[in-house]
Amino acid sequence: MPTPDHTNNNLQADALNTVFKQQQVAYQSETYPTYDIRKQRLTQLYTLILNNQEKIADAICKDFSNRSHDETRLVEIVPSLSGIKYCLKHLKKWMQPDYRDISVIFQPAKAYVIAQPLGVVGIMVPWNYPLFLAIGPLCQAIAAGNRVMLKMSEFTPNFSAFFQKLIQDNFPSDIISITLGNADIAKQFSTLPFNHLLFTGSTNVGKHVIRAAAENLTPVTLELGGKSPALIGQDADLFESAQRIAFGKSVNSGQTCVAPDYVLIPEARQDDFIQSYFTALRGFYPSIKDNNDYTAIINDAQFSRLQSYLQEAKQYGAKVHYLSNEEDGRKLPHCVITHTSASLKVCQEEIFGPILPIITYETLDEAIQYINERPRPLALYYFGYKAEEQQKVLLNTHSGGVCINETIIHVGQEDLPFGGVGLSGMGNYHGYEGFKTFSHAKAVFARPKLSFMKLVYPPYGKWLQKTLLKMFIK
Repeated sequence: MPTPDHTNNNLQADALNTVFKQQQVAYQSETYPTYDIRKQRLTQLYTLILNNQEKIADAICKDFSNRSHDETRLVEIVPSLSGIKYCLKHLKKWMQPDYRDISVIFQPAKAYVIAQPLGVVGIMVPWNYPLFLAIGPLCQAIAAGNRVMLKMSEFTPNFSAFFQKLIQDNFPSDIISITLGNADIAKQFSTLPFNHLLFTGSTNVGKHVIRAAAENLTPVTLELGGKSPALIGQDADLFESAQRIAFGKSVNSGQTCVAPDYVLIPEARQDDFIQSYFTALRGFYPSIKDNNDYTAIINDAQFSRLQSYLQEAKQYGAKVHYLSNEEDGRKLPHCVITHTSASLKVCQEEIFGPILPIITYETLDEAIQYINERPRPLALYYFGYKAEEQQKVLLNTHSGGVCINETIIHVGQEDLPFGGVGLSGMGNYHGYEGFKTFSHAKAVFARPKLSFMKLVYPPYGKWLQKTLLKMFIK
């Protein structure tokens, strides 16, 4: 698969503006696509993914240097298809007017809300799940009746180029358009006056995106990241907790925005947890070298960043426990860090890799305080079976989403909204909330010919007006 050409950013910027204007014109000719039109577009999107599974998995594997085709099916193809099916199942209901109550003083009349397409939507796709994080918002934007432009990541050149051709072969560019290019093109993309812009990526880049969008007062949904804690309670099943945390951390080698970033655990349980964690990982990956199930780090820059975390931790007295000493390209062995310091980068920055710091605590209140003293994470994972402790954690911490006795699975629940809070993002999609994100809730008040409102028209002070006011001001 050829690498996308990034040599002439000015030409690409001009092309961006051209496609954007084409989509605006196309939207004006079809401001409210019918149910059948939306269904046809979603079905077409579903079919092109279903018929190209191997090519999709192969392109993504090349971009990572190694990622299992089965893992790509599990974490990208299956949820992408499920998301489209969910939209198809609920679309007719979503498109119906939502009737609301009317105060007796305004009768007879009807009040309702219609979900109106916004127009042209922009979606900026990251490199870690290039299919799922494109299709997830795309199918909901299409379900809502919009035209869509997507900016793919330059760090997945094989998949981005393949996906661009796939869309070009199946959709006119005034319905769905794919943009390739480097950071300069991404910057230009974010300055377009979209009717809504959804960005998935790092918090730092997200700040630049929202600044650019603010020039046009473009509404923005930011799906960012952060340090998602896994909090292990005193009564948690240790091996079960370790195994589920290991799964959440091992999918895509931890290159997941909702991967468990660090563990909070009672000090007396730390050693047993590490043993259980490594036992679980060895069950997943008996070896690393020549193991196609073990996903590589996406590129040299990310690999070096993760290595620098480990070097700094060792330099300042932390202990690094490795699953294996095998080396195989950019496959970084899972490791646990103990005796950490809050000043370490691995304890301050989102890790996005197979490194797991462990922080010990004495009381649940202390663990909650540790979480609350830091930026609000995209996800929080609590392990424990006491209902009162579960509620205490739920009600006294802030995070985009929560799993109890599980990790990352909440993202795959189509009927739940997905999004961050604070520095981990704003707004959400998935579920009905996603359809609403890409729609304008237009309030409608409809009056028949008969109306009693003339009874309150000026001049004021008539006896009937006074009587009505007395009735409603009590």
